[in-house]
Amino acid sequence: MSLRIGMRELREKLSEYLDSSIPIEVTRHGQTIGFYIPVPKCPNQSEREAMLEAGRRMREEMARLGISEEELMADFQHWRKHHDAA
Repeated sequence: MSLRIGMRELREKLSEYLDSSIPIEVTRHGQTIGFYIPVPKCPNQSEREAMLEAGRRMREEMARLGISEEELMADFQHWRKHHDAA
């Protein structure tokens, strides 16, 4: 489960969303521009464990959106190729 919100709403309610445990899909003019995937930090949780939890949540969002790791990597490499040259 995730929440889809616009930039304006994110700015207005940022502190609420940062305290949330629900992944957020951020949009601008109806187009997805990013994701915020919170990782609730447990008192004794290491940074490594927090990163692994973020990865698990990211995989859940990818499954929800029907995106494979290969597609995501290909998109990222394409993006990087065009932005590194700039």
